[in-house]
Amino acid sequence: MIDLRAIKYFNATLILSILFRLATFTFAQQGDGGNPKGLKGHLSIKSSDLVTFMEPNIERLREEDNLNEQQKIGPWRFGFNHITNLNADSSGKWIILPNGDQIWFLGIKCKNALSVNLSFAETFLPIGNELYVYNPKKDFILGKFTQNHIYEGQLGTELIPGDEVIVEYYVPKGNSKGSVKIATVTHGYRTPVEFLQKSFGNSGFCNRNVNCPEGVSWANERNGVVMLVSGSNGFCTGALINNVLNDGKPYVLTADHCYSNPANWVFRFNWQSDDCDNPPTPPTFQSLSGSVLRARGTASDFCLVEITGGLVDGSIPTSFSPYFCGWDNSGATPQSAVGIHHPTGDIKKISIENNQLISTSFGTDPANSHWGVTSWESGVTEGGSSGSPLFDQNHHIIGQLHGGASACGTPIMNDEYGKFSFSWNPSGSSSSGQLKYWLDPKNSGAQFIDGFDPSGSTPVQIDAGITNPKGVNGRLCSTVVKPSVTITNSGSETLTYAEIQYSFDGGATQTYIWTGTLPQWQSSIVSLPVTNLDEGNHTFVASIKNPNESGDQNNNNDKTSTNFSVIVNGAKARLDVQMDCYGSEISWELLDVNNKAIYFSPGYPDNSPGLVQEQWCLNSGCYSFFIKDSYGDGLSGDPSCSPEGSLRISQGSDSLTGIPQEDANFGSQKSLSFCINQGSIDEQETFSFSLFPNPADEKIAITFNKLQSIQLEIISVLGQVLVVEKVNSVDVVLDTSTFSSGTYFVRVKSNDRFYLQKLVIN
Repeated sequence: MIDLRAIKYFNATLILSILFRLATFTFAQQGDGGNPKGLKGHLSIKSSDLVTFMEPNIERLREEDNLNEQQKIGPWRFGFNHITNLNADSSGKWIILPNGDQIWFLGIKCKNALSVNLSFAETFLPIGNELYVYNPKKDFILGKFTQNHIYEGQLGTELIPGDEVIVEYYVPKGNSKGSVKIATVTHGYRTPVEFLQKSFGNSGFCNRNVNCPEGVSWANERNGVVMLVSGSNGFCTGALINNVLNDGKPYVLTADHCYSNPANWVFRFNWQSDDCDNPPTPPTFQSLSGSVLRARGTASDFCLVEITGGLVDGSIPTSFSPYFCGWDNSGATPQSAVGIHHPTGDIKKISIENNQLISTSFGTDPANSHWGVTSWESGVTEGGSSGSPLFDQNHHIIGQLHGGASACGTPIMNDEYGKFSFSWNPSGSSSSGQLKYWLDPKNSGAQFIDGFDPSGSTPVQIDAGITNPKGVNGRLCSTVVKPSVTITNSGSETLTYAEIQYSFDGGATQTYIWTGTLPQWQSSIVSLPVTNLDEGNHTFVASIKNPNESGDQNNNNDKTSTNFSVIVNGAKARLDVQMDCYGSEISWELLDVNNKAIYFSPGYPDNSPGLVQEQWCLNSGCYSFFIKDSYGDGLSGDPSCSPEGSLRISQGSDSLTGIPQEDANFGSQKSLSFCINQGSIDEQETFSFSLFPNPADEKIAITFNKLQSIQLEIISVLGQVLVVEKVNSVDVVLDTSTFSSGTYFVRVKSNDRFYLQKLVIN
C-alpha cells in the first residue's frame, strides 16, 4: 500500500535457511555455498581493520515511520542507510597466504544495530574469485558470491543478525583482484522479532497464513507471489506474471511506489508456513536477486521488472516451484477477489473479499484507475503488502496494491489496487509505460490468459470458462430479467460448442446451447432467454459444460454467480452530466441512508465532451451523491475543448438537485442530497417535460413525466420548424451539433395541448 510497502536490497541467487540455535556455524546459503577461506585459517579482524558507524537518531526515525504508517506515503522501513565508499583498494586489509592466494578482510560495525545488511556497487569478480559476508561468530554466512550473482556491478545481501559483519574476498594466486566496493551499509533498528527473524510473526493478528484452508485452491498463485527487498531498507510484495508465449520469462509485477534501483532487488520465494499455524521457528526460503526495469506508470501505480540474477539457462530454478500468474485486462468488474501478500515482511498471508469490487481512484490518480475492496471478509493488508497481486474469481491478476486503510482492529477495511486494465495500454504510452508490449509480444489481442507452471504440466487443449454475468446485477426496476454471460476460451483448441446451464434462486436448471468460433484467449458475450421474477433479492448461477462436446481440462473457471434485487414500482431516477474534456478525472458514487454505495461511476474517457446519462432504480427515501474531480477544477471547461459542464439528478421531468454551469468549478469534491418518492411516473396527473442541459452544446436530453402520444418540434425564433419527431419514450436525446448558436423553442403537442420551453444553443 502506499505504505510504500517496500524494500530493496540484494541481488544474488539465495537459498537461505535460517537456523538460529546451532552451536557450530552453518551456512545461510545466499549464493552458491562454500567455506570462506578465512575460517580455515582462523583469521580474525583487529580493531584497526573495523569500520564503525554511529547509531542514527532512532527516535526521529520512528517518528517518521509512524507518520508513514498513518499516511502511507513511503516504504515500510526497517533500517537506516549509511552511504559509503568502502572498497578493496583503500579499506580493510589484504593477507597473502603461504601458497600465494590473497584474502581481503573488512569489518563493519553499526553501533547498537539489530541487523546489518550491505549493498555492493562497481563490483567485478573475475572467474575463481569468491566473496563472502558473515557475522563474527561465524554462524551466519552468506556466499559464496561470484560474478554470476552480480548484475550491473551490483549485489545486495541478506540481513545479518547483530551489529557487526565481516566481508571476505578471496583471490587465488595469479588471479586479477577485480573490484569490490560497498556502497550502502544498512543499520537495522526495528525489533529483533521483526528483523533478526525477517519480520517473522510480526504482522497483524487478523492475518491468515496462505496455507490455511481458505488458501487450498490458491496453491498455484501462492507459488507466484514473492517478497521484495528494495532500497536496502524496506519491504514490498510482487508476483511472477505470465505472458502469451507461456515461456517462463521472469517478469515480476509490483507497485510503482516500491520502485528504486531494481539491480539490487531481492525476490524471496516460498517464505511461508507449511500449514495454517505459525511455525515455532522461521521457515526456509529461496531467493533471486537483480532485475531490470521494463515498464512503470504512476496513474495506476504499476511496475514491471524482469529478474536477471541467479537464473538457470535464463529461467527461475525449478526447485523454487515458480508459477507465472495469469491476468485479465478486460476491465470487467470482479465478483470477488483474493489478495496474497507479505504484510510487514512476514510470511505469506491471504485475504478474502467475497463481494463485488468497485471502480474507484486513489488520491489524485485518475478516476476509475483502481479497483476498490470495500471490506475484507478475512485478513487485511499492511506495510510490506504494497505491490501484491489482486486476483479475481477466475484466478487472474486484475491489479496490484497501491494503498488503503485496512488494518487489524480498524472499522475501515478498504484498500485500493491499481487496475491491470488501466496499466495495459494507456493512451499515448510507449513500451516503458504499458504492460501490453511485454505481456502480449505477439499482439494477439488476448483479453486474459491463465497461469503457467513450468514444471512440465501438459498444455490445456480444451478449457471453456464463464464469467461476467450482466443484466442480473445491482437493482432492477423490472420483473423482466435479461441475463447475459461472457464465455472464454483458455484452451489451445478453438471453441465451437458449449452448453450453458443456469438457474435462479436454486430453482430448476435451464440449458442454453452455444455454437460459434472462439479462438484461444478470446471471449464472447452470450445473451440468455428473458425470465420473469418476483420482487425481492435473487441469486443467479451459471456454469459452462461439455465444451466441444468433450471434457473440460480445467474446471476452475466453469462457474459464475451474482446477487441482485428486483424492485417493483421502484422510482426510476436519472443522472445527466454535461462533461468537460477530461472525463477520466471525474468519479462519483450514490449512497443510501446507511452510507452504502449503491451506484458508482463506470469510468469516462477524455477528449469526448458531451452528455452522459446513468439510470438508477431507487426505493423511496433520501440519498447522498458525491462527485469528485482528481484535478481539482470540477466540471470546469477548457476553452480549447468544451464549455463549462453541468449536472442534474431527476425523477421523470422533475429536477431533484444538480450543479449548474455557473457552479461548474466546484474544486475536488462536491456533495448533493435529495429525496425521492416511490411510484410510477404515469400516476402523476399533470403532463410536463424538462430540458438538459440548457444552454446546450452538442446534445439535448428531453424528459417527459409520462408516456403518451407526443409530437416534438424545435422551432427557430422566426417560427421555422426545424425538427418534427414522434416520441415513443419518456427519454429523448437529440443531436444539436448542427444548430447555429442562438435561441430556439421546444414545442410539445400532447393530447391536443401544446407545451413550450425556450432552448439556448451555445
